[in-house]
Amino acid sequence: MKRLSWFNKTVFFLNIILAILTLLGYFLPFLAPKLFPFLSVLTLILPMLLIANIFFLVYWGLQFKRQLLLSAVILLLGTTFINKFYKFSGRETPLHEDDFVVMSYNVRLFNLFNWIKDADVAAKIKEFVDHEDPDVLCLQEYSKNAKLKFPQYKFKYTTKHGQNIQTGQAIFSKYRMIDKGEIHFPNSNNNVIYADIVKGKDTLRVYSMHLQSVNISPDIHEKIDEKKSKLIFNRLSVAFKEQQLQSELIQSHMDDSKHPKIICGDMNNSAFSYVYRNIRGDLQDAFVEAGYGFGKSYHFVYYPARIDYVFVDNRIEVKAFKTYDDFINSDHYPIAARLKMVEKSDEITAD
Repeated sequence: MKRLSWFNKTVFFLNIILAILTLLGYFLPFLAPKLFPFLSVLTLILPMLLIANIFFLVYWGLQFKRQLLLSAVILLLGTTFINKFYKFSGRETPLHEDDFVVMSYNVRLFNLFNWIKDADVAAKIKEFVDHEDPDVLCLQEYSKNAKLKFPQYKFKYTTKHGQNIQTGQAIFSKYRMIDKGEIHFPNSNNNVIYADIVKGKDTLRVYSMHLQSVNISPDIHEKIDEKKSKLIFNRLSVAFKEQQLQSELIQSHMDDSKHPKIICGDMNNSAFSYVYRNIRGDLQDAFVEAGYGFGKSYHFVYYPARIDYVFVDNRIEVKAFKTYDDFINSDHYPIAARLKMVEKSDEITAD
């Protein structure tokens, strides 16, 4: 420190504060939001903290200063977090006849209230689904008002909730459903639906989840003052506490099923949160396994938010993953995973 200029001493002091905040962020997935709602909000900016650490690493590296070791160690400790935020290389194995595709998409009521100034949104979504033709399709914020039909799916399960505005979920499948049901959340129109699907000799349990919304518009253009900042913080805190309860209900329900599980949908939270860790458990995150880039699934102007997921059982191989981030007909983007059942002798283990 003695050899540093006063300016570099100030920079290193900021670097130390950043390192402490980043380390705190690493522990947040293990801390229940209802106990530490203020700290839980920090999970949303953890990727920005990682980027800031890279900036300091480069800053000290260009000067050949040993202070670069601080950010280097922080980044090494956060390797798994970096992989959840950005994937430098994807994976796509050759197509096999036993492969099947699961797609998840929050369709925002098929633009029922004209959030997007386009009268053809519902028709475009149908055209997209018909073109991609996934084997299993999970839709959140599903509405029957659009009166869309997907005749390629012989089996389906839909739900709806709410009084004035009815929103629900749907699972469409080319494979036979032998059981289906719903996980109700207390005092919420959000929910999880599931279906047991028979594919060949295997029975899979597919969940479609839609957890509590944080109620922040993706189109924030107005100035965010102190009052608005407090409002956003309070909404996040309340939502994260609700999501904790919801994630625990999901976890308990999944523990009761012996079938290989796939859970997908809109979690409304980041991959650095307690909720993510709770729901994922020992399942594989399909994006982490085979995705590329940021995996941005929410149309937010200022930040590549990944809040939609496909988690799969270790008895299932993730062969490819795709985010359709050029298809803007909702506030979310569709995501899809190409999967294959794993032979018992070849079972894989999640990271």
